[in-house]
Amino acid sequence: MKSAPIQIPETLKRAAKVFSDASFQCWLVGGAIRDGLLGRETYDYDLATDAEPNDVIKLFRRTIPTGIKHGTVSIILGKYRFETTSFRQDGPYSDGRHPDEVSFSESIDSDLARRDFTVNAMAWDLINNSFFDPHGGREDLGRRLIRAIGNPQERFLEDGLRSVRACRLASQLGFRIHPATLNAISETRSNIGALSGERIWEELKKIFQTESPSVSFMLFKETGLIEVLLPEFGIHPDSSSEKHKETDSFSISLKACDLASSANLSLRVAALFHRLGCSAHTEEIKASSFLRSAEMAQSILKRYRASNTESSRIIDMLGNLRFRYSGDWNDAEVRRFVSRFGARQAYDLVELKHVIARARLHVGFPSKLSDGASEKQGATSISEEIGQLDNLSKRVNLVIESNTPLTVGDLAINGNQIMESCHIESGPKLGKLLSFLLECVLENPEENGRDQLLRRSRSWLNDHP
Repeated sequence: MKSAPIQIPETLKRAAKVFSDASFQCWLVGGAIRDGLLGRETYDYDLATDAEPNDVIKLFRRTIPTGIKHGTVSIILGKYRFETTSFRQDGPYSDGRHPDEVSFSESIDSDLARRDFTVNAMAWDLINNSFFDPHGGREDLGRRLIRAIGNPQERFLEDGLRSVRACRLASQLGFRIHPATLNAISETRSNIGALSGERIWEELKKIFQTESPSVSFMLFKETGLIEVLLPEFGIHPDSSSEKHKETDSFSISLKACDLASSANLSLRVAALFHRLGCSAHTEEIKASSFLRSAEMAQSILKRYRASNTESSRIIDMLGNLRFRYSGDWNDAEVRRFVSRFGARQAYDLVELKHVIARARLHVGFPSKLSDGASEKQGATSISEEIGQLDNLSKRVNLVIESNTPLTVGDLAINGNQIMESCHIESGPKLGKLLSFLLECVLENPEENGRDQLLRRSRSWLNDHP
């Protein structure tokens, strides 16, 4: 290869020159090479060098000792952050997460040999402009294949997260996993127990951001990883057993997850988890099932130490999914719906119901309805539900875009003004009055004027001495 696989930023060339002037090597490695050869955009540039960490710190004015014990230093140049790792050879991984010891080397060859997959073990010499691919990564890219370097069992026993990462890359790149690598994932899945929840959650979040997360989760099912990572699904890898066959319920969850926007993490997670509390073969989901799903999702998110913000949005979405919309709501009822949940969650709730309904229609579940109706009638019923949710989504958007008052803070009068004009003290009674005024405005937004609200306040106070 005569030209670089990606457009090299000028800042990266400057960094390479600093290494070169000090007689060190500087290689671009990892995902940037892989994505460049696939024609995908990349924003992360990882470097490998024969300079040891202390040398790197001396060469650059701004650095962060990201993982200096394992040879990694982040270089800060302008808007870029280049994670730079010294060439190294890893010792045994007794904890299944990190090498017990590392030794620095002078060879890019030995450094690439310790990496996870062939498609991540290519390098571009930023100083001499040459390509190095000792493990056939470029050929595997052409074959759209994820293949572990060397003995796949050894690679996965070194770091259990590599098993999850292999499945994530299959979703992210649209690749298949080499049979020997896939078998090794199954054989070493117990190693995942040694991983921290945070590391697993970061990989899961990357899966949710791919075009088709279902690819990864189906691989989890095939390899048995789902029993270790998400046992709440109650799915086992023995596909030959009728008892453990893939359920329609799981298929709906996967399809709903795929249909949800990849830019909305909480929506995708809620879509995947929405049937956790339901019987696998039950079409009608009771309100209690959604609450049970929310409880099980909370347990999963706590186990993986998701942020409080992420967890609360997902759990609230699942807990409130039991609302029903029949198309006969008036405008005030739509405004109350948005007011109750807030603009963002109201939109997400409608969208979650929407992707679930579309997933049910796609999967064709159930094949027979409990009242004896035909499959065609069942599909018609789901199609009607989708149409109603389309309508609700438009109405919710109109409310949000119209800047309709939706909270007490949106009222044209505040608590202090009411206390001054109506001679009422702060306390529970004032709170009830403000809630009453908001209800009046939700019923008729034209009521949101100072004089109208003061008249309403005096009238209410007369009725509630």
